[in-house]
Amino acid sequence: MERTELLTQVANLYYEDNLTQAEIARRINISRSTVSRLLRKAREAGVVEITIHHLWKTAPEIERDLIARFHLRHAQVLVGRGRPYEEILCGLGALTARYIESTLVEGTIFGISWGSAVHSTVRALRPDQRLPITVVQMIGAVGMGNPQIDGPDLARLLANVYGGEYRYLHAPLIVDDAQVREMLLQEPSIRETLSLAHRADIALLGIGSLVPDVSSLLRAGYLDQEALDQLRAQGAVGDICARHYDAQGHVLDIELNHHIVGIELETLHSIERVIGVAGGEAKAEAILGALRGEHVNVLVTDDATAQKVLALDDGPDGKPLALRAAPTRER
Repeated sequence: MERTELLTQVANLYYEDNLTQAEIARRINISRSTVSRLLRKAREAGVVEITIHHLWKTAPEIERDLIARFHLRHAQVLVGRGRPYEEILCGLGALTARYIESTLVEGTIFGISWGSAVHSTVRALRPDQRLPITVVQMIGAVGMGNPQIDGPDLARLLANVYGGEYRYLHAPLIVDDAQVREMLLQEPSIRETLSLAHRADIALLGIGSLVPDVSSLLRAGYLDQEALDQLRAQGAVGDICARHYDAQGHVLDIELNHHIVGIELETLHSIERVIGVAGGEAKAEAILGALRGEHVNVLVTDDATAQKVLALDDGPDGKPLALRAAPTRER
């Protein structure tokens, strides 16, 4: 206890009162080298935690290109600068969090899915006020892998950040039998939660890929390599809320999609702000399908991925495919 109190005292004098190490040494009658050692020990013991807040730079020109081409409400594109994926994920979470903080209002119904990018966003939220919002889980619980990135934990964490309420979807994400799914959807608590999700004002979603290295469903144990290959053979390029779609964003009539307990992608089109957050070039094809299908109307990604998305969307004549036809609806 005495050691912890000494570490705390020295840390407060240095970090809070801005005294130099020499001034601290004179004040508590120890050597300057001892002060230096105690400050190091304070960090190692967790008495002091140092957080470096990056000033994440964005790419406005690419953002404008994405908004114009895919008729988005908003886009934020992180300048990646060759950072490792984990740092990119941190930056995407910070940008998404700032966007959410700028748009959230009292009484908002906030739908949430799951995944690493969604978790990074929720962890980055630093609101300057409490808001009575309701957070609703839009899909069943994964129940495998890291529970911190699963829907129930994320719904609770997000609600607690704002001092709001949360609603769990008491069901697994994927069931073995389509009839079991239909039975679950008739359960009053599940039906009520999904009804609330349908009325969401904002939805925060990850975008899943069929590339093995970044496939969340593969990591969670729902899919294996053979299943991924089969999905690709059926035309799938990505998933949102575990529902798989093709390169044009059309939701596929495949067995897996009939085993999902959660919101339908068509329902997302009636939600005012549907935020898709995903980065890494391996996800470019999945992001493009999500944009073409208008499953998200706000995109947060990194510059290398955004440029790949735009390049993939260009036809052989160099003209953007997304601009050859009028949009199917106003978002």
